[in-house]
Amino acid sequence: MTDSAAGSIYDLGYRNYDGIRLGRRHAIWALYLHSLRGVFGIGRSFWAKAGPIGITILAFLPAILQLGIGALATQEVNIFEPEEYYRLIQVLLAVFCAIGAPELVGRDQRTKTLSLYFSRALRRQDYALGKFAAMLTGMLSITLLPQLLMFVGKAVTGDDFGDYLRDNWEDLPAIVGSALLLSSLFAGIGLLIASQTSRRAYSTIGILAAFVLTFAIAEAIFHSADEDVGKFVLLVSPFHVFEGLTLWFFDVSPDPDRRRAMVDLPGIVFVLEAIALSSLLLALLIRRYERISA
Repeated sequence: MTDSAAGSIYDLGYRNYDGIRLGRRHAIWALYLHSLRGVFGIGRSFWAKAGPIGITILAFLPAILQLGIGALATQEVNIFEPEEYYRLIQVLLAVFCAIGAPELVGRDQRTKTLSLYFSRALRRQDYALGKFAAMLTGMLSITLLPQLLMFVGKAVTGDDFGDYLRDNWEDLPAIVGSALLLSSLFAGIGLLIASQTSRRAYSTIGILAAFVLTFAIAEAIFHSADEDVGKFVLLVSPFHVFEGLTLWFFDVSPDPDRRRAMVDLPGIVFVLEAIALSSLLLALLIRRYERISA
């Protein structure tokens, strides 16, 4: 005679969650903070941090050098003018974008976690906006913060803090406006390209190509085409656009030997194009996530 298999029934006590539900706004904020950490590789390996943090340190070097020499000099010394700063770090901006954008959106596609995001309080456009805000903030860390550091440092090391502010206060709106517009443009380009594929290498190459190839093509056409046509070709290059908008914000005339001086276009054209292009890129990014399969 054989014993029958014994079984047990356990009451696991499942019950509905009756705690606080933070809702959509908190979900967007949590996504933003998590994504901002991802821009700088926080919470990941050393090598994931080395790229973005190293670029951020390099971007601060002109400001630190300016402050160090200004503190030692007996009179006011301007090694780097505000409008020259972006030209010094333009390659760093492109590389930072090419590193950060694929990390923000490519990883979620590779790990197939988009369905988890969209099954909660987050909407698809919330996801796109949260990622864009995180990338924008990351870009501002190397566009806005060093400029503000140089401005405050010059005021502190000067003979009179109040006099410096009265004489140079108009630089603050220019610093903030140019940094916001430039960061929006770069963030939009990087995220839109990175959102097209889950492969990080493809995204990185595509983003760098968007900056380098457009610059090279615009330069080639500018030299070979008719002057009336060539000047408009420069508007397709992000590097030329941000140089034009920076000079407009700071009300500075370009050097005679630079491309911007050869283009008979008002500076406001570059500003309006950057605004329109940033808005279009964000709209396309939102549309991408409204249609992507999760």
